[in-house]
Amino acid sequence: MSQTRTASATATYTVADIENVVRRVKADLAMIADSTGAWTAAKAADYAHDIEVLAKAGYLAWVDVTLLSNGIEKKAVRFNVDTDAGSWTASRPGGVLWPKVPGAHLRIILGYADAYTSAARETTKGKLKIGWVTSYEDTSHASLTSSGGRNYASNAYGMQRKDWAA
Repeated sequence: MSQTRTASATATYTVADIENVVRRVKADLAMIADSTGAWTAAKAADYAHDIEVLAKAGYLAWVDVTLLSNGIEKKAVRFNVDTDAGSWTASRPGGVLWPKVPGAHLRIILGYADAYTSAARETTKGKLKIGWVTSYEDTSHASLTSSGGRNYASNAYGMQRKDWAA
């Protein structure tokens, strides 16, 4: 199946572009899971699956992953969707070897695009592997320091990765 979306008059991308970008995010999630030991590889793959389903439908705005040690933020990463990323230089995944910490917990929160209406949620629900619930957690990472990032892009579809560390 081939599908093309137009983000602006000059920016287009296909489902294959979304898959290419999500593959990089999936690699980051797998590395985070492996290095922290806080998720299994299967759990990271389930999260990546849902991210891809939502991204392909145009419902994903961002993904935020935070490593907590006994409730205290230690590291975080946020992937912001951009549908006009044609001028970006794409980066490779990596640089996310996170520490093993006592009382480790990985928290993942998704931000949805305005198009993710109640009807869209009903249509998508059967395609998702995770039972997502509403979260009111603070994802500003105010207790952490910005520590760089990367750009994952394919044609006009991209996700900008922003990193924070203690």
